[in-house]
Amino acid sequence: MTTSKRVILYSFGLLIAALLLMAAYTWAMLHISYSDGERAGYLQKFSTRGWICKTWEGEILLTSMPGAIPEKFEFSVRDPQVAKELTAATGKRVVLSYAQHRGVPSQCFGETEYYVTKVTLQQ
Repeated sequence: MTTSKRVILYSFGLLIAALLLMAAYTWAMLHISYSDGERAGYLQKFSTRGWICKTWEGEILLTSMPGAIPEKFEFSVRDPQVAKELTAATGKRVVLSYAQHRGVPSQCFGETEYYVTKVTLQQ
């Protein structure tokens, strides 16, 4: 085998290895959560965003006490069923169960690091 063929095979092997490592890293960041929790508030906004990768993005207003300035909690949704439930709950008080995934390498999976997994309406 000539030297140029070896260089091409070696380069191709490095490219495949880099792609496999990137795929493994992406899978790990999407399936291993940094933290899990719940937030309650009024669902203020929920929509799809993105030029190429359309993602579901929303925000709720968290209020700790009456008269206090509300804090915004921005989140992403990957599950179409959860997105459907949130669309129906716009303007209502909800409890969101979420998983935080840090280090996701692309905004094609969501613009925030908080991914909502469950929605519960509050009365």
